[in-house]
Amino acid sequence: MWKSNITVTEVKEIRGRSTIYLGAGAITKIVDIADELKNRGITRVLLVTGKGSYQKSGAWGQIQPALQSNNIAYALYDQVTPNPNVDQVDEAARLALDFGAQAVIAVGGGSAIDTGKSAAILLSYPEKNARDIFEFKFTPEKAAPIIVVNLTHGTGSEADRMAVVSIPEKNYKPAIAYDCIYPLYSIDDPALMVNLPSDQTCYVSVDAVNHAIEAATTILASPYSILLSKETVLLVAKYLPQALANSEDLTARYYLTYASLIAGISFDNSLLHITHALEHPLSAVKTDLAHGLGLGILLPAIINHIYPGAGGSLAYVLSPIVPDLTGAPSEADKAARGMEMWLKSVGITEKLSNIGFQEEQLPILTDLVYDTPGLAQLLSLAPVDTNKDTVISIYRESF
Repeated sequence: MWKSNITVTEVKEIRGRSTIYLGAGAITKIVDIADELKNRGITRVLLVTGKGSYQKSGAWGQIQPALQSNNIAYALYDQVTPNPNVDQVDEAARLALDFGAQAVIAVGGGSAIDTGKSAAILLSYPEKNARDIFEFKFTPEKAAPIIVVNLTHGTGSEADRMAVVSIPEKNYKPAIAYDCIYPLYSIDDPALMVNLPSDQTCYVSVDAVNHAIEAATTILASPYSILLSKETVLLVAKYLPQALANSEDLTARYYLTYASLIAGISFDNSLLHITHALEHPLSAVKTDLAHGLGLGILLPAIINHIYPGAGGSLAYVLSPIVPDLTGAPSEADKAARGMEMWLKSVGITEKLSNIGFQEEQLPILTDLVYDTPGLAQLLSLAPVDTNKDTVISIYRESF
């Protein structure tokens, strides 16, 4: 196989709308990136991260000296939480504006990256706030340069134009997609991810699988997105069990990171549909819910729902997990049950009832799908018609 010719400690440059450095040791590229920032006249940056992973991962030990050696001063915002909200974005942006930051460096998983991207928009629009962004009160056309040091293999946010931030008082969790927030440079270093706990390892990898399945089955899907999606599922099916068995397996972490990256590129091209539209209300209402876990709970019911409209693509993409599918509509339940069995094999056994939701909340969640800015538009990209009845039915099947 081609993988035998890949050295995981050799850093590769992957070019798209962003330039991504992939490989164990890729964090050393932060020296070149800092030098590039200096050459652009950038002398002050905002660092956006969570409360500890930027240090525990070892990333900070490389980032701080690279900035110092290039005389780049930084302001540190380290209050990002899972499922970040607009107040955190506003706090980060105020810090950046007061400091005079000219660029943003986001260090972490999707939460830190999305917060950093959003703060970068506000650096270019200081008269606006995060609610303006995520309630679609204006369309950003510019943002400060964004650098990403990615610490999880799940979101693909290091390579795409997406960001997701919650509006807590409304239980909204909208998603935005603007060309101005493609990162300038990103670092995907699997050696920074070896300390991810097993549950996070599972959840972020399942997030990547969901990106792949949705991107391959939207009405915008192309041969390119379907090809990337199939490779994503193939890699996760092979390497997630290895990473769960040995968290320090660099080869497993490398290919899970690559899988997440190409899944991000896939849905950057073809977008997403039902699973993310229905999960966002879950983690908006229950902010401690891991996004990937919410997606995993919903996924079997959604496969069952969309299979009649996208059986051929699903049979191809799911073959590493559910073999012998032909794409016939009658296989919908087989595909859904096969996915459920695979999820159980990697540790996801929960249903909505197990994680604190009550049956009487299901209509409220359904309303949130249609009330949250942008989520109904995702439903319109599904390969089958979807209305409130089908949404609540999916929630009930996942309960």
